Amino acid sequence: MKTPPKHRWKFHRAGGVDQVTLRDGADLAHLDELDPKLWVALAMPTRGVHLEPKLLDAIDADKDGRVRLPEVLSAVRWATASLTNPDDLLKGGDRLTIQAIKDPTLQAGAARILQNLGRSGAQEITIEDLADTAKIFAETKFNGDGVVPAESAEDEATRQVIADILATRDAVIDRSGKPGVNAALTDAFFAEVEALTAWEKSAGAQALPLGAETAVAADATRAVRAKIDDFFTRCRIAAVDARAAAALSGSDADLAALAMKDLDAALQEVARLPLARIEAGGALPLGASAGVNPAWSEAVRTFAAAAVPPLLGGARATLSFEDWTTIKSKLAGYEAWRANKPTGAAEKLGLERLRAIAAGDAKAKIAGLIQKDLALEAESAQVAGVEKLLLFQRDLGRLLNNFVNFSDFYGRRGAVFQTGTLFLDGRGCNLCLEVSDAAKHGALAAMAGAYLAYCDCTRPGGEKKTIVAAFTDGDSDNLLVGRNGIFFDRLGRDWDATITKIVANPISIREAFWAPYKKLVRLIEEQVGKRAAKADAEANQKIATTAAQVAESDKEKPAAKAPEPSKIDVGTVAAIGVAVGGIGAMLTGILAAFFGLGLWMPLGVLAVLLLISGPSMLLAFIKLRQRNLGPLLDANGWAINGRARINVPFGGALTDVARLPPGAERSLKDPYAEKSRPWGLYTCFLVLVAVGFAWYVGRLDRYLPPRVQVQNVLGRQIKSASAAPIPVPPPLK
Repeated sequence: MKTPPKHRWKFHRAGGVDQVTLRDGADLAHLDELDPKLWVALAMPTRGVHLEPKLLDAIDADKDGRVRLPEVLSAVRWATASLTNPDDLLKGGDRLTIQAIKDPTLQAGAARILQNLGRSGAQEITIEDLADTAKIFAETKFNGDGVVPAESAEDEATRQVIADILATRDAVIDRSGKPGVNAALTDAFFAEVEALTAWEKSAGAQALPLGAETAVAADATRAVRAKIDDFFTRCRIAAVDARAAAALSGSDADLAALAMKDLDAALQEVARLPLARIEAGGALPLGASAGVNPAWSEAVRTFAAAAVPPLLGGARATLSFEDWTTIKSKLAGYEAWRANKPTGAAEKLGLERLRAIAAGDAKAKIAGLIQKDLALEAESAQVAGVEKLLLFQRDLGRLLNNFVNFSDFYGRRGAVFQTGTLFLDGRGCNLCLEVSDAAKHGALAAMAGAYLAYCDCTRPGGEKKTIVAAFTDGDSDNLLVGRNGIFFDRLGRDWDATITKIVANPISIREAFWAPYKKLVRLIEEQVGKRAAKADAEANQKIATTAAQVAESDKEKPAAKAPEPSKIDVGTVAAIGVAVGGIGAMLTGILAAFFGLGLWMPLGVLAVLLLISGPSMLLAFIKLRQRNLGPLLDANGWAINGRARINVPFGGALTDVARLPPGAERSLKDPYAEKSRPWGLYTCFLVLVAVGFAWYVGRLDRYLPPRVQVQNVLGRQIKSASAAPIPVPPPLK
């Protein structure tokens, strides 16, 4: 014997698929026992749907941007275990009482939130209470996130060190909304402090020959070092070859180019000239910078004051090559020590401040504050858990009714994938989906069998998006690329919408019935237009020819031959007669056959209509039965587990066609209406002619009394409907 099922499910039929009905918390508690093949969807994206992103992010355990069946089951298990009554998940609502929370840890978290909000003792918590996390933790020094603002420190010295850390690197925002430091920022800062202070202590007498003033002398020397090296190198070359002095002092072309300009010491061309006059054994003048390139005179003056006297033991009027070598030698140790200086943002605080920070105990105090804050991490996690539970209480049931089944869609309550309503061509299309790539989406969505219009939507602020709307009622006569409409999203915002692409499919059987006649009218209009255009072109050509003839009428022309008298072509006349007779015989046969149906004439009319419209209607019927929502959603990243049909009645409900409101008054008098022709009178006349012709040929005798039958009225000219045909009179001689 088979084991009876653990839980008895209830199913309903919608969209051509048996869908499970979620009735209460018991159904949710046993949801993991439901065969996955009976779920409508197996996966959905976390964006592009009308659900709270926080809810979907909480369910998306692997953070891949998709919610899958196992993740939904895990969320349901957690939610049902956290609530006293799991039925609340299907009822919805944005508030919970403390007693409704079954998990004691979450109960404590809810109580802490209410306490932080100044509502100790309150028995109800809402989603709005958690809307602003900063408000919850605004009055607390520690909140479990491992971030410590400066205000968390108890002494001014520690607060100042935290401020120094924030001044040298980007802050981390605390849950209270304040900038603060965490363990990573603190460790990185103090590592730089220790490295810089250790580097400073490594300097000895060789590195600092002038003590604290060494840096000033070294900076002044570094500013002119390359140029002084260049000067003495040129002078030493000139000592080897006297001809080099003139060549190395600057070419005639360079000097001639300078002569044609308005000179200024800041010009690059001036700065590129040698520092001073080049000569064998030359010395660099230092006195009043006389004889020094004006572009470098200020830098040489600073060097002569800050470096030469302290390093050489007195002032100099000129600097020899030997003196220059001595200065570089004495500064070599400093330059080597300086090159090993650690880099870091903490350096901008200055070595004096760094020494003070290194000497204090701020590092240990800040680490203690961070540890004290992290000790409340579990309690703060309770706050996040309460927010998650409130989101599940409000929206999880709605998610299930758009995932396990599509009851929101078929119940016309607005499915999560429906993004709004498009108003265009006198219709409101409720089945609209947001798409990211219309070309890629259309390749798969074409399999849905629905008439689709892709629209680019924009708002005045520059916001843009693309939607696809399904037209499921009305006709497609005026749906063209480039037409404009208005799109209202689920938040009530209006967008300008323009059709950019159409995937054509039948909309309704009614449209298919009229399609052949509309096509015939269009073909007739096209042919008439072509004939009219041709006739217009011929008329214009005749007018042009006539005008040319009139313009040249004053010129002599050869005498025209008299036109030959036209002759009547007997063969042509006979052919026309035969054609007219054939057409008349055909019309007579059609009318005779039609009126010969008697009481069956309405069925004959219906048969003719079906003969014309039947193939189009049959094709539309087949395609409308294949209309499926699945490809539309699959193209948007869903995984639909089977078909979700959109039959004709339900499709008509998804598109609202414009109708006058009930009780509205309507005036049919249009002052600008075109004058109408008496088509009714014409129709009656044609019907009377047809009836008279049928009586004349004897087709109506069987339905008429003897005295009005044609053979009694006209005598022996026409005996009966089965008699010989009416004799044709002989042709005139």
